[in-house]
Amino acid sequence: MAIVDLVYWRNMMKTGVVFTGLVIGLASLFQLSAITVLSHICLGFMCITFPICLYYKLLELLRWNPGLHPFQSFLDYDSSLTDKETVMLVEEVVLLAAFAVSELKRLLFIESIFDSIKFVVLLYLLTYVGVLINGLTLVITGEFTSAALVLVRIRRVVRAVRALVKRINNLCLSLYDSVRPSPAPAPKPAPAATAALKQKAKSK
Repeated sequence: MAIVDLVYWRNMMKTGVVFTGLVIGLASLFQLSAITVLSHICLGFMCITFPICLYYKLLELLRWNPGLHPFQSFLDYDSSLTDKETVMLVEEVVLLAAFAVSELKRLLFIESIFDSIKFVVLLYLLTYVGVLINGLTLVITGEFTSAALVLVRIRRVVRAVRALVKRINNLCLSLYDSVRPSPAPAPKPAPAATAALKQKAKSK
C-alpha cells in the first residue's frame, strides 16, 4: 500500500517530500484558514504544471513534439474505486463508526464503572492538554513521532544486522583457525653439520 510505503520510508525522496509538505501545510493552518491553505497549494502546483503544458504546446506548434501531453501518465492513472473496493471501504467506515458509538454509549451510560472512571480521568487530562496545545499541534507531533519511530526502528535493524554479520565473521574465523593445520616446526640441523659450521666460522 502507498501509505505503508510512505510510513516505512521505502522511498526516501518521496516520503521526505510528502512529510515536508504535510508539516508546511499543517503549520500554515496556525495562521491561515484551511480554504486559504488549500487554494495556495493548488495555485502553487498549477504554477508548475501550467508553464510545462504551455512549453509542450509550443514545441508541438514548432513540430518539435509529436503532440504528447507531459502529464499523460498521471491522466491515464485510474484512481477510481471498483464496486467491490467501494463496498469494502464503506463497510470499514461504518464498522468503525458503529464501534465508536457503541463504546461511547457504554462509557457514558456507565456500563462498567471501572472503564467509565478511566474515561473520566482521560477526559480530565485532555482538558489540560486542550489548554496547552491544540489539535494541529497534536497532529504535527504525531507525524514527527511516527517518522522518528520508523527511523529508529530502521537504525535498530541495521545495527542488529551489523552485529549478526560481525558475529558470523568471528565464528568463521574461529572455525578456520581450529581447522587450519599448525605450521610444521623447522628441522633442527644435525650435530655433525652444526660442528662443521662452527669450524668454518672459526677458520674465517
